[in-house]
Formats: sequence, structure tokens, C-alpha cells
Amino acid sequence: MITVTVNGVDHDVDADITVTGLLARLDLPDQGVAVAVDGSVRPRSTWDDGVAAGARIEVLTAVQGG
Repeated sequence: MITVTVNGVDHDVDADITVTGLLARLDLPDQGVAVAVDGSVRPRSTWDDGVAAGARIEVLTAVQGG
């Protein structure tokens, strides 16, 4: 198990978790969102890559408005 911080909340997750797996585990949407890991936006093409222990992850939802 490793600990990652998602939107300011610590979570204990499997050491081999990916961004896709993390979104599913936390019941977060995988459409219409951007994911930043340690301050860098991760392209969707890298969401199946692992997440390191201690990572700070932000899941951002696009909002329409003007």
C-alpha cells in the first residue's frame, strides 16, 4: 500500500495503482476531467501509468460559463 493525496485528501491505495484505477476506486468521473500529478497535467494517454507514493493528485472538472 502507498498513500497519495487526491484533491487534498490522503488515500491508501495499492502500490500498482494507475490514474484510471484511482479514479474508479474513488468513484470519480473519467470523462470531462483533467488530472494533474504533482503539479503537471497528465495527458489521458498516460493514465494507465503508475502513480508514485506520496503523489499529489488534483482531479479537475471542466465547468462551462462566461
